[in-house]
Amino acid sequence: MDPTSPQVACFEAGIKFGSLYHQFAGTPVSPDSADSLARAMEEAIENQPHCVAVTVSVREEPLRAAIDESGADYTELTGRFLDVSMTIDYEGCVVETSMAMEDGYPLMQVDSVVNPSQ
Repeated sequence: MDPTSPQVACFEAGIKFGSLYHQFAGTPVSPDSADSLARAMEEAIENQPHCVAVTVSVREEPLRAAIDESGADYTELTGRFLDVSMTIDYEGCVVETSMAMEDGYPLMQVDSVVNPSQ
């Protein structure tokens, strides 16, 4: 049985999150570079098929706290510093997704699926 458009759209969202997270995790980041890194992440992921929009926000308070604790001028990027939302459109099926911290873990989730053919 072939997957449905909503299933493929959700799969595509997962691929984009995996790419975003694993491509950029470990990147050196500081408050001065946070905005440019967030824009680079958005632009890189928006290049992928079916990706309509990506918004990446760096959570500056936890970022500054991590830097203060380490005594360095930067730290490594992890999910705890990011809020992400994505819109995927596969054959008219639109999936809204997000990633945010929940109980100390960066949770990636499907927020809504709109399938006009149903």
